[in-house]
Amino acid sequence: MTRPSGIGDPRRLPETSLPCTLAPLEERTSSINSSGPFCSKSFKAHNQTEAGVSGEGSRLEEASANPRNGARYVNVVESTQMSGKEARSEPQWVTPSSNQRSRMHPPPPSPMESTRRFDERTRVKDVPPDYETIGTIFGYALIVLSWLLIIITFPFSMCVCLKVIKEYERVVIFRIGRLVFGGARGPGMIFVIPCIDTYRKIDLRVVSYAVPPQEILSKDSVTVSVDAVVYFRTSDPIASVNNVDDAIYSTKLLAQTTLRNALGMKTLTEMLTEREAIAQLCETILDEGTEHWGVKVERVEVKDIRLPQQLTRAMAAEAEAAREARAKVVAAEGEQKASRALKEAADVIQSNPVALQLRHLQALNSIAAEHNSTIVFPVPVEMFGAFMKKEA
Repeated sequence: MTRPSGIGDPRRLPETSLPCTLAPLEERTSSINSSGPFCSKSFKAHNQTEAGVSGEGSRLEEASANPRNGARYVNVVESTQMSGKEARSEPQWVTPSSNQRSRMHPPPPSPMESTRRFDERTRVKDVPPDYETIGTIFGYALIVLSWLLIIITFPFSMCVCLKVIKEYERVVIFRIGRLVFGGARGPGMIFVIPCIDTYRKIDLRVVSYAVPPQEILSKDSVTVSVDAVVYFRTSDPIASVNNVDDAIYSTKLLAQTTLRNALGMKTLTEMLTEREAIAQLCETILDEGTEHWGVKVERVEVKDIRLPQQLTRAMAAEAEAAREARAKVVAAEGEQKASRALKEAADVIQSNPVALQLRHLQALNSIAAEHNSTIVFPVPVEMFGAFMKKEA
């Protein structure tokens, strides 16, 4: 196979295919790696021709840069295996884009950038020591040493190592600062290692807390003093130790703020009439707030709602005035009914003269029956005149 002249040997390339040989080594390397200029394609085509690619022919594009306006032209070289001759066309001018131009001639790095890249390549990363592993090894050594001391001082060491836990208590043990596997211990007898184990006793019994009197401003701007009682217990000993410093004290503070917030949304009338609903609301809020502390709120009771003395006297006077007004209304209604009855009686007596005498006799009879005495009084003869006329 006939090799075209100037192809296959980079040292014998023609002048039209050497635009990159005039550039610095760094620019040529970056151009080849980024596949930007056509020189990389020329070298690729040269390598393919050097390897003896078979076929009808190979097409090679050679590019060179114009030093004036940055344009470049492409020489198309066709090699034919049959004839062994070259057919070279006229140069074709191509204007590169801005992106291709930047890839052909990248700006050189600044001194600071070069220094930074060199420092990144030559920097030795500092590997911090693994303090956790060192502490673990040291802790195991302390545990082994403590067991040796316990064995040496046996049986006197049992007086310090054995602890008795009551039925209503639980113990949370920390060994070298870490929670001992197995959770809370108790009731019964437990074993602790002196100088290494620390433990806390948790009481599981219900605690009753009397909330101090809270001065609360109601929704209708009335200041009242409220007393309440909260019953709670520790349900999760580990959470009560790990999640909060003092679970009981924190629950007491939360009970005070919850009571103030719940009653502050109620009017004075609602406070006095809806005590059970207020207590249930406080219990729900407290139970949700203390759940992650390992505390269970059993019950909340509102003991007393006291009003200021001035307000108490004013409300008492208002109630007394209301009672007097109702009494007067009742008395007036009674007098009205009595007057109506007397009027009807007077009309009846006026229509019959004898009715007045009969009423007089009835009054005398009632007096005689009440005092148990006999009364003699004269009877007018005119009273019997009417009866005598009727009989005649």
